[in-house]
Amino acid sequence: MAWLKLPKVITLLRAIDADPRPLTHATLDELPFNKAVSHLRGILVATQALPARDEYLTRLERWTAQALKDHTDPVEHRILHGYAVWHHLRRLRNRLNNAPATRLQAANVRTHITAAVNFLDWLREQRLALATCTQPDLERWITSPHSTYPCETSHFVRWSVSHGHATDLTYPAVRWTGPAHSIDSERRWTDVRRLLHDTTLTTPDRVAGLLLLLYAQRPRTICRLTIDHVVLEGGHTRILFGSTPVTLPEPLAGLVRELADTRRTRSRPHTPDASPWLFPGRRPGEHIDFAGLDERLKRMGLRPRPDRSTALFTLAAGLPAGFLARMLGIQVDVVVIWQQIAAGDWAAYAADVARHGDQTPP
Repeated sequence: MAWLKLPKVITLLRAIDADPRPLTHATLDELPFNKAVSHLRGILVATQALPARDEYLTRLERWTAQALKDHTDPVEHRILHGYAVWHHLRRLRNRLNNAPATRLQAANVRTHITAAVNFLDWLREQRLALATCTQPDLERWITSPHSTYPCETSHFVRWSVSHGHATDLTYPAVRWTGPAHSIDSERRWTDVRRLLHDTTLTTPDRVAGLLLLLYAQRPRTICRLTIDHVVLEGGHTRILFGSTPVTLPEPLAGLVRELADTRRTRSRPHTPDASPWLFPGRRPGEHIDFAGLDERLKRMGLRPRPDRSTALFTLAAGLPAGFLARMLGIQVDVVVIWQQIAAGDWAAYAADVARHGDQTPP
């Protein structure tokens, strides 16, 4: 009721009421995008007045269409269309496999397209074209104070060369060589003990922090967990990050069960059991925002990126890459790289299993 009294909401509802057309996603899309429209759409989807749709992917598609429309040069338009639509958007849809896109996935595609647009704009200002750009020209862009998104631009240049839009261009790529922060295992276990036993912290914050510290889960993965990822069977509480469920120890298991039973959001317009999210957000029917969860973890004194690196480093040193990838839901080649950094190997793990008998890893 308090939300309905806001001036922007009153103006929005009056505009909708004056429109004789049925209220659909398309009619809402014609309105200026703001928080009121987004919140109203969330309520209508959560109450099934409107069908669910992938909002991040839809906004990305609209933004991409506008970016292409702004480039009237037929050659540039054809290049950008191939790069944005046939390469990035098509690859993203295949990767999603009908699952909704995340904010970071959409932002990553948008950044790559923006990098391509900026580079083509610069070439035009220099009275050049991608087909006539030489290596010295490219190096002038690389060293220019106006150059933006170097990693994404390098990807666009390599794609252009491979598709025949440019020739003989080489853009240096920056390869990941390991964690940028120190591996502080002692701090990790101190934070774990604090989250396990500090009852002054909320249950959602404690669970999110422990999933980060113990199982190397990114905040963007944690926020998308649903109650279906939590399995109660045989007196055990298991959680599914990848294809192999993980048995949670106490007292973490109890905290997860408590979170599943008591999760709340003040803006949900229906019963708590109707929301599938383990960490429901403020908007109806949506999970907690990744940036919001990241900020909450930082307020508790955690460092999401370094803490995840420490957890992954520790886990990679003691478990085989294939099992760890299935358990954590991480690509196996990524785990192999971390295993090499941690100097872990299969032989040490196999020897330990042989000493303790044929037991399932915890």
